Amino acid sequence: MTTHEELPVAVAGPQADALRAAVDASFASTLATLKELVAIPGIAWASFDAAQLDRSADAVAALATAAGFPEVGIHRALKADGTPGGPAVVARRPAETGKPTVLLYAHHDVQPPGDPALWNSEPFIAVERDGRLYGRGAADDKAGIMVHMAASAAVAEVLGKDFGLGVTLFIEGEEEAGSPTFRAFLEEHQAELAADVIVVADSSNWKVGIPALTTSLRGLVDGVIEVRVLDHAVHSGMFGGPVLDAPTLLARLISTFHDEKGNVAIAGLVSTDETDVDMPEADFRADASVLDGVTLAGEGSLTSRIWTKPALSIIGIDAPSIAVASNTLLPVAGAKFSLRIAPGQDPATAMEAVRAHVEANAPFGAQVTFTPGEMGNPFAVDMDSPAARTMMGALAQAWGTESVGTGIGGSIPFIAELVEIYPEAQILVTGVEDPDSRAHSANESLHIEEFRKAVLAEALLLAALNAGA
Repeated sequence: MTTHEELPVAVAGPQADALRAAVDASFASTLATLKELVAIPGIAWASFDAAQLDRSADAVAALATAAGFPEVGIHRALKADGTPGGPAVVARRPAETGKPTVLLYAHHDVQPPGDPALWNSEPFIAVERDGRLYGRGAADDKAGIMVHMAASAAVAEVLGKDFGLGVTLFIEGEEEAGSPTFRAFLEEHQAELAADVIVVADSSNWKVGIPALTTSLRGLVDGVIEVRVLDHAVHSGMFGGPVLDAPTLLARLISTFHDEKGNVAIAGLVSTDETDVDMPEADFRADASVLDGVTLAGEGSLTSRIWTKPALSIIGIDAPSIAVASNTLLPVAGAKFSLRIAPGQDPATAMEAVRAHVEANAPFGAQVTFTPGEMGNPFAVDMDSPAARTMMGALAQAWGTESVGTGIGGSIPFIAELVEIYPEAQILVTGVEDPDSRAHSANESLHIEEFRKAVLAEALLLAALNAGA
């Protein structure tokens, strides 16, 4: 854990007080605008109304124009099949001579609401309840948009003509659909989006009351494994015994992916147990909804098991359902695996490690086919960079407590593309979520006071960057 005392103060004295006052004075309006954004069901999936996604982009562009950004546009890149991607809003305030530029990223598209019966209130009507704001996108990631808008507005108000920092807003419109045109969009707008510091507001804090800068993200590789034992299905009574069916052999193969303690048992994967913070097992079990009696898998700290070690899951199986099962030896069965890889792991090397393991562990000589799928790089922040240290100081100032660096077990694949295209930029991954935000689930919510502090922390960061931090 990095302590408040070890970090530089982002902005000191009357200027810090003025920024806090500006954020507080406009916060009711900031929250009201967030509620308006939540009311727009902009979903980038093909099965949903594309007009609502356009409406969402228009609303964000209007906010940027009202905030005084001189250059505001809505752009799309083409997907691999030639169809247009989701609408992204780009708004720019060019830097004055000698000043750096910061790129502020968030996304305006949201997850589908899912089963409405699971929500305690309408998903697209923002409702305040017990200090939280409920609604789809309230936390992920329309709050990120409003952090950027409100923070830059507060700094512009306090600094006035002294605000020469370049600020570019990049509000994506297809993140929840996998960002299919993100790379093409960056390549088309590379100069327009270039920045010295990139702030990605799409992550989480450690817990309510303790702010965090995301220090690492696991990468992802996936693929499909097929096991074949017969040329065609045969009667289980006539031939069962000497021949094991494909689902049974697939299960035996899957069982080799973990050792007896639940650690991933594939040779050649990066795994470390280096984390600054840990969490009580009871908290993890509650957050993950682990049933009583189920033993947690793996060794080492809980945070290392979800941040800096690999995790392999089977996310789909092809076999007949119970409803249509017959007394037949099945000739073929398949499974899709999803492997989260630790920071420092090359995705292509991890993919080949899984392939080698599968081929070496083919049960009973079964024919095994390995089909590689998607690959995404992990990410690690240089916590000694000036931007990271300034951000940690800003978080500590805004919350009035120690800030921490935390990993995230999930993946944000486009981060690797930002690193590749802007290798000199310092990238910061921040967020407004907390362990109870339930992003992607029913009853998604935002802790309102944590949201206020996130706005102040980013305002402090922008003011510090403007001053040359």
